[in-house]
Amino acid sequence: MTLRSRLPDLGLVALGGALGSIARVGVSTAIGPVDATGGFPLATLVVNVFGSFALGALIAGTTARDEVRWRRLRLLLGTGLLGGFTTYSLLAADLAASLLDERFGMAMGYAFATVTGGAIASGLGMLLGQRIARAHTRPVASEATR
Repeated sequence: MTLRSRLPDLGLVALGGALGSIARVGVSTAIGPVDATGGFPLATLVVNVFGSFALGALIAGTTARDEVRWRRLRLLLGTGLLGGFTTYSLLAADLAASLLDERFGMAMGYAFATVTGGAIASGLGMLLGQRIARAHTRPVASEATR
C-alpha cells in the first residue's frame, strides 16, 4: 500500500488526534492545574482512566465487524481521538516529578490508581462494547424459518 493510498486513513487519525488533544485540554482546564489539586495530577488520571474505558468499549464493540467503515471508525476514534486524549508521557512526567520531589506515597498511589483504574475501566468498557455489539447484531434467519 502506498502512502498516497493511506492519506485518508492518516487524515482520520490526525483529525481525531486534534479533537482528542483539545478535549484533554478541556478536562485539564475544568479540573484545574496540579497546584489546585494538592499536587495530585487528577486531570491526567481522569483522562487516562476514562480513555481506557472508552477504548475498551470501542474495540469490543467494533472488532468483530470487519467492514471498512468500522476500521475507519477505530482509526478516527481509537488511534486518533483517544490517542490524543490520553497521555502516557504526562503520566511518566508526573511520576518522575513526584519522585524527584520525594513524594513517594503520592507517586505510588498515582501509579497504582492509573494502572489499576485503567485496567478495570478498560474491562468495563469492553463489557459494555460487547453488550452494545450484541444488541445491534441481527440474528441470521435459519433455514427452518425461511
